[in-house]
Amino acid sequence: MDGRERDRTHPGSRADLTRRLVQLVLPHLWPREPGLRLMVVAAAACMVAGKLVTVATPFALKGVVDALAPPDAVRPEAIPLALLLAYGAARLSSTLFNELRDSLFARVAERGGRIVARRTYEHLFALSLRWHLERRTGEVARSISRGLQAVGFMLHTALFTMGPVVLELLLVSGVLVWNYPPSFALVTLATVAVYAVFTIVTTDWRNRFRREMNEKDNEISARAVDGLINYEIVKAFANEAYETRRLDGALAAYEDAAVKAQASLSFLNAGQAAIIAVGVTIVMALAARGVVAGELTVGDVVLVNAFLLQLYLPLNFLGVLYRELRQSLTDLEHVGALLELRPEIEDAPDARPLRLSEGTVEFRGVRFAYDPRRPVLEDVSFRIPAGRKVAIVGASGAGKSTIVRLLFRFFDVTGGAILVDGQDIRGVTQSSLRSAIGLVPQDTVLFNDTIAANIGYGRPGATRAEIEAAAKVAQIHDFVTSLPEGYDTLVGERGLKLSGGEKQRVAIARVVLKNPPILVLDEATSALDSLTERSLQAALAEAARGRTTLVIAHRLSTVVDADEILVLDGGRIVERGTHEQLLARRGLYAALWTRQHERALAEATP
Repeated sequence: MDGRERDRTHPGSRADLTRRLVQLVLPHLWPREPGLRLMVVAAAACMVAGKLVTVATPFALKGVVDALAPPDAVRPEAIPLALLLAYGAARLSSTLFNELRDSLFARVAERGGRIVARRTYEHLFALSLRWHLERRTGEVARSISRGLQAVGFMLHTALFTMGPVVLELLLVSGVLVWNYPPSFALVTLATVAVYAVFTIVTTDWRNRFRREMNEKDNEISARAVDGLINYEIVKAFANEAYETRRLDGALAAYEDAAVKAQASLSFLNAGQAAIIAVGVTIVMALAARGVVAGELTVGDVVLVNAFLLQLYLPLNFLGVLYRELRQSLTDLEHVGALLELRPEIEDAPDARPLRLSEGTVEFRGVRFAYDPRRPVLEDVSFRIPAGRKVAIVGASGAGKSTIVRLLFRFFDVTGGAILVDGQDIRGVTQSSLRSAIGLVPQDTVLFNDTIAANIGYGRPGATRAEIEAAAKVAQIHDFVTSLPEGYDTLVGERGLKLSGGEKQRVAIARVVLKNPPILVLDEATSALDSLTERSLQAALAEAARGRTTLVIAHRLSTVVDADEILVLDGGRIVERGTHEQLLARRGLYAALWTRQHERALAEATP
């Protein structure tokens, strides 16, 4: 394993990519649900009926024109009322069939987009922490949004846009061959062929401009999201103008790409219009010559013209359709590439759920490196008996937080093993492992939702009474009930409406509600001031009661009650023991303690 997500596909051509993307979408044209399949069949029937009516409509128009032609036109009783009514009814019926078709198929298209969206979202959570750390959320979200919009378009296009155009082309060609000289059908088919070739070649050429627009659009989204997420830092450093300039740079690049795309689109549209104009002119000239020769009536000229307009109008749309189809495939490329990624961390084929008995955690000779050239942990071994508390301390960069990531199996060890109740965590399912561990992180992550929803995230489906009970353990219940909206108070983006201590108490309540046998406190109070930290200690102690607890700490005052303290330095455990034992040893721990104690005294002195 190279430590990174791997693409299961081998490099291939653009045709290979297109084939894979089509395979992603087309199965949703025939869904598994019988009700949706019935909708597909009914929509297809409406499509065929609509096209048959569309092709029949010009014959009614021909009858009207011939009936009104001299000498019959001079007699009032010659007004073809029935044909006029039939013509109007045919045009209305064609529209109604098309609208009914779209209405019936809407559920199928939306369900296909929903399934692909759900699959993509689920797959993103399956990818490793490393992948997410290396990607920009705004860019990924924007790419996926465009790709999923393309799914519905492609589903509708595959059956109910290209299909009717092809069907109408065949019907019109058959009518022309049956009723008129072969030259009519030949010119029509030749025009269609030239039009199709020109559209495909030109669209493929200009597709690179669309791809460039997508890249610039991703850049705009990524920069905008980054700036807004870090709103406080931007304001604190008075860098609003700098962020605006960065975004404007991306907007300028998008502007250039959009201009190129529009210029190429204008060339394509002009070429398509020229081809259709030449084809219509030639066929109409043939029809006019037939009228002069007495072989055709004026109604025939109108009929042929109506046929050509009916055919070339969707044909013109077919050009737009092909462009959009190619653009949709481009938009889906990112989604397809995401779905092709194989997660760095996967459950073993024979992985079983974790069997918990006591909750003992053991690191046995663990080695790890994010980069093989720079080891982070070397031969780390320790054991946390069930219900006991072990703390890991050390300077920044010593590898403390890496131990937490390895325990959650966000990364796999490069040597040694991690065991929970004697089971190597690489042999159990990731979901069962993480369900057994609760985490109170240094940087509390809250969703832009209510306080109740954020606490309830620890155990979805928990009752309000259970949420309030967890809040009481975390000693935040009284604060919440003092708010005007109580537990229904919105915490804001990333919990910005709450103070640091309040956010940590919500995080503690969340993990209490989860009720895991193993608890990890990853520098849970290091970002808080000393007074707030001391006020949280009782809540943390209550949350840890009866649980196997691993504490990652920077402030040594928070771990003096630990059953064992491990001192990490340079990726190795250099000291271990209780607080008193480590002070008596006068080693690294004692030096850290003295330094922090002196700093605390200096801060407390007026």
